[in-house]
Formats: sequence, C-alpha cells, structure tokens
Amino acid sequence: MPTFQFEALDQSGKPRKGTIDANDGDDAIARIKKQGYFPTSVRERKVKSKSGAAASARDAKAAKKEKKAPKKAAAAKGDKKKAAMTITLGGVSKKIITQFTRQLSTLQDAGLPILRSLQILTDQQKPGLMYNTLADIQDEVSGGASLSDAMAKHPKVFDRLYTKMIAAGEVGGVLDVILQRLADFMEKAEKLKRKIIGAMIYPAVVVTVAVAIVVGIMVVVVPKFVEIFKDFDTALPAPTRFLIATSNFIKGVKPDGTAMMIPGWVLIFGLPVLIIVLKKLVNQSKQGRVAADHVMTRIPVVGNLIRKTSVARFTRTLGTLISAGVPILEGILITRDTVGNAVFETALQKVHDSIREGESFAAPLRESKVCDSLVVNMIDVGEETGELDKMLMKIADNYDDEVDTAVGALVSLLEPLMVVGLGVTVGFIVIALFMPLVSLLQNVSQ
Repeated sequence: MPTFQFEALDQSGKPRKGTIDANDGDDAIARIKKQGYFPTSVRERKVKSKSGAAASARDAKAAKKEKKAPKKAAAAKGDKKKAAMTITLGGVSKKIITQFTRQLSTLQDAGLPILRSLQILTDQQKPGLMYNTLADIQDEVSGGASLSDAMAKHPKVFDRLYTKMIAAGEVGGVLDVILQRLADFMEKAEKLKRKIIGAMIYPAVVVTVAVAIVVGIMVVVVPKFVEIFKDFDTALPAPTRFLIATSNFIKGVKPDGTAMMIPGWVLIFGLPVLIIVLKKLVNQSKQGRVAADHVMTRIPVVGNLIRKTSVARFTRTLGTLISAGVPILEGILITRDTVGNAVFETALQKVHDSIREGESFAAPLRESKVCDSLVVNMIDVGEETGELDKMLMKIADNYDDEVDTAVGALVSLLEPLMVVGLGVTVGFIVIALFMPLVSLLQNVSQ
C-alpha cells in the first residue's frame, strides 16, 4: 500500500504534517479527514527501487538526466512567474473575485488539495494583480500558512468579510460550503449594484445631453439675438435681461464686458466632479459621514432607496456570516465595517454593545429607527427561535425585491421630471428671446 505525505490544518487552524498509508490519493484524503484534519497538500512518497546492478546503472543515468530536467523546468517556471508578476495599477473587479470563489468551491468540493486548487486557478489568470495575489497566496500556503491568513495579507483583493468567512470554513472543515455561500452572496450583491447603476444610466445620459444643448444655445444662439437687440436700441423686458446675464455668465463675460477667470460652462460641467471631491472630503471624518448619510436617507424617493439598499446589504452580510459559523459579535463588527452607510454603522455598533452586555439584538435596532418595524420584528422572531441567520436572509431577499420596485419608481418619476424641466427651460428661452421682437414689431406697426 503506498505511503502519502500530507500537510493539513487541524480544527484550530494550525498546520499539521505527517504520513498515512492509503490505496490512492482520494483514499488518503478521506483517511486524513477522518482524523479531524483538513488536508491542504497530499503527495505520494516515492520509493527507490533496487533490482540489480544494471537497473541501478540505468536508474543512475536516468536520475542524472532527470536532475537536469527539473532544474530547467524550474528555471522556466521561475522565468514565467517573474514575467507574469508585473507592476499593476487599480484593483480587481468583483466579477473576477466571484468567479475565482466559485471555481475554488468546485475544486474543493471535488476533493482536490487546497494547494493544487490554488495552482490550477493561478495558472488560469492573466498577468495582473489577481495573478500576483494568487501566486503570493500559493507561496504562503505551501509554506504552512492557512488560506485565510494568506488572503488577509491582500486586503485590496480579499476584504475582511471574505477572509473571516474563509477562516470559519477552515476551522469547521466546510471550506467548500463556505466558498459556495460566499460566491452566492457576492453574486447577489453585485446583481443589486448593477440594477441600481443600470437604472441611473438613462437619466444621467438624458440630463447630460439636455445640459449640453442648453449651454450651446446660451453660448451660440443668444449672443446673435443680443446683437439684434443692440441695433434696434429697444428696452428689454426682465426675462430677456436675465437670459442675457445667464448667457454672459456661461460664456465667461462679466457685466462690464471683461472676461471671467473661470467661465460658467466650466463650472456647470465640473459640478459633478466638485460634488465627488466634496463628498470625499466630508467622508474623511466620522461626523461628516454621519451628517451626509443622514441627509441622504431623508431625501424623498432617493432616501427610501438608500435605506432599503442598506438594509438588504447588512442583513445578507450578517446572515451569511452567522450561517458560516462566525461568532455574532465579530459578525456584527464585520457587517458594520462593510455596510457603507454611517447611519447604519452607528446602529450596528449599538446592537453590538447591547449583545455584549447580554441584551437583545432587536431592542437597540428598534430605538435607532433606521429599519422598518417589520425588519425589527422578524429579527426578534429569529432570536427567539434560534434561526437568526435564516430570518436575516429572508429579510435580505424581501428587500432586494423592494429595491427593484423602488428603482423602477425612481426611474418612472425622473422621466416626466426631466421632460418637464427641459420643456420649461426651452420655453423660457424662446419667450425671453421673442418678447423684445414682439415689442419691436408693435412699435414699428404704430
């Protein structure tokens, strides 16, 4: 019976090494798991054969050739790895991480050692940040580190939520199941994000085109009419004077005729960038983020969408962590750091402090008033029945549907508002330009 050398993790996550006799690789993995270990590497021990002088000579000659071949192969492999380990900018998309998680789950479910699975998935990656990260993780794991510890050294690719769930899967010996849940969670979160972004593309394009048309009218058309008005030397009504002043501001001309330092059209098209920069500056402080998120959640229609999205995200994240075996206090802290809304961060911190002191989950959440009473009641029921993770996942599924409805309602509201706004703007421009012409025609006819 062949002998296999193995490297594994025990139930506390510490690396273990040893040998075991088994019929084949699958039998060795099964025997190792029966001992309470989670295998990360299983290799058959080679036994040198001695069957005579001629065989020994042939073996020595073959070994000499093979000794050179691995060096060449290792050198080629090293050169290939150095060529692929390039300097990269940016991060790794959630789509690539989700795909990697799903593939790793499949390989683990098939019984492959973790080191072999990482090698397969690393070879599939194109040169870039993901390849470099997986190559480093592969080296760490081969050196005896656990998968979660190796991933934790790359927070730009694998965040705290990801590494904590991997650690829970390693300790419980259910890494394949945890990876499957993690992939499902990431796919649903990305699907929700794509829905919101997709719904905002149409209004953003329409608004951008409309603003560009109005700016073009102000810069090109209105000055032509101003020249006509100057030739006839007629008194201009208030709407026309306001339109001319707006046109001069957009062109970058002061009332005295001198040029402005920054034209108005630059300010108009630079307003989105300015808003993004101000938001980043505000988010640098805890108080600023709380104030900004509090205001955003109070905006009609948009605030409702933000609240529903945050509830769906925090319930799905916490439910996934609890079902994976992560302690509830640690799960709440991870959820607090990944929810993406300062108002909910404050509420979850209160929930964490309440549970740590032996109180309930639902009471501080009810006092914070960040969730509907239905959410609080369902969480309360989940606590009483001992199925908090399942109840949180049901809430997340329910709020995903409500987010879809809220996004549809927002798009339906934006379309008529954009049409009315554009119509009023163009109508005002037409009326302001033709009012002096009407007065001029009346004077001429008299």
